[in-house]
Amino acid sequence: MDGIWVDPADYVFVRWLFLRLLGIIYFVAFASFGVQVKGLVGRHGILPAWEYLELIHRTLGAKAYFRFPTLAWINASDAFLVGLCIAGLLLSIVLVFGVHTTPVLFLLWLLYLSLVTIGQEFLSFQWDVLLVEAGFLAIFLVPPSLIPSQALAPPSPFVILLFRFLLFKLIFMSGIVKLASGDPTWRTFTAMRFHYETQPLSVPLAWYLHQLPLWFHKASTLFVLLVELVMPVLYFAPQNLRLIGAGFTLLLQVLILLTGNYAFFNWLTIFLLIFLLDDNLLRSTLAMSGLPSRIPFPSTPSTTGVAWGWFIPAGLAIVLIVSGLAYILLRSSSRVSFLKPVMPLLDVTAAFKISNPYGLFAVMTTERPQIILEGSQDGENWLVYKFKYQPVDLDRPPPIVAPHQPRLDWQLWFAALRDFQRTQWFIRFTVRLLEGSSEVAGLLAENPFPEQPPKYIRALLYDYRFTDWKERQRTGNWWRRERLGFYMPPISIRNP
Repeated sequence: MDGIWVDPADYVFVRWLFLRLLGIIYFVAFASFGVQVKGLVGRHGILPAWEYLELIHRTLGAKAYFRFPTLAWINASDAFLVGLCIAGLLLSIVLVFGVHTTPVLFLLWLLYLSLVTIGQEFLSFQWDVLLVEAGFLAIFLVPPSLIPSQALAPPSPFVILLFRFLLFKLIFMSGIVKLASGDPTWRTFTAMRFHYETQPLSVPLAWYLHQLPLWFHKASTLFVLLVELVMPVLYFAPQNLRLIGAGFTLLLQVLILLTGNYAFFNWLTIFLLIFLLDDNLLRSTLAMSGLPSRIPFPSTPSTTGVAWGWFIPAGLAIVLIVSGLAYILLRSSSRVSFLKPVMPLLDVTAAFKISNPYGLFAVMTTERPQIILEGSQDGENWLVYKFKYQPVDLDRPPPIVAPHQPRLDWQLWFAALRDFQRTQWFIRFTVRLLEGSSEVAGLLAENPFPEQPPKYIRALLYDYRFTDWKERQRTGNWWRRERLGFYMPPISIRNP
């Protein structure tokens, strides 16, 4: 039973280390979005936050403040949005340097929740809500105090349990959705044959792995499914089995991290694995690396109580475990009418992102359509807009950009998979370029119209594929492509 119930005094160093690592993740998240915030959701950005909030308020009235919680209700100007990111950066540094107080953790959670709420498509990724959910749980790791102490009460066992349940939900649901979708590539173990080539932002190593034989990709697919569906059960097992689950999950996350650009997602998942260890195991692990001489281990708490007592953490555990299990059932089957009484609870937890569904690549993309954007002054001569990280030039190697996430480039991958008329943000994006928005143009690697915006913009659609060994040796290209036609016909402001 030691896998399910824990002695809180054994998790003081676990908490000490995790909160510092969480501060690093927060710093990366705020910094990455901060350099893009004006172009994405600023006043002259693609999806202005003030317009979004105004529409919500017109629709919902006073309910909007609860359904869409964000500090941007106070002010949605560019300066205020940048200020939210800067405040998050400063508080992240405070957290990294060991000021583990309730207000610091609460404000970090509130600031990132505020950005996720107004980010619309650009902050709709699973790692964004994972950070909000993990950040919310972190508030309850420390005593409700304004003053940091060297002898903090140990964390509640209920909160440790909730971190393990969050990790379980994240990994297990990632496996469940792959089977529940009925996607043939997962059921025939061929999904990884396509993944390296068709993922949103590839890396150089992905090109090399793509060249390997089919048996390797089938074995890789089977490995992914086994880790996601079997290992999470071990998170609640006794110590030896728990370590096996942690080890295989760590291996999978490292492999994903090396073969793709998924922002801070894999790092945050790895950091959550710390809660599968206890202080003795964590110290032993670090001792093998030679790090303890450089790390000031926290002293054992002098207080006999635990942070937040037991009533609040126990109540929180009931709410989050019930809502989490409901999400698992909803992702597993459509025949869950018996969950109707739980839906109001899901509405509340979803609004504040404190309990979320997960599950990446439920359906594996087997093709890689790519949007190429062009502008023209006369409708005859067209110049190409270069994106920072999406492939345009065939000889450009896939970039390594994580943990930063170029959110325009990411959304372009999704846009290419559906009709442009159903992708309103893309239409707004092209209109902003026609208007000459410098904030939006700043999201691009190369703007062919620096002095005066074009009169026309069009989007072509290409099928991009990795080259093979021979073609790469002959041409030096990482990609080859075939034109599929128009993604969006030529438009202008006068004739949208």
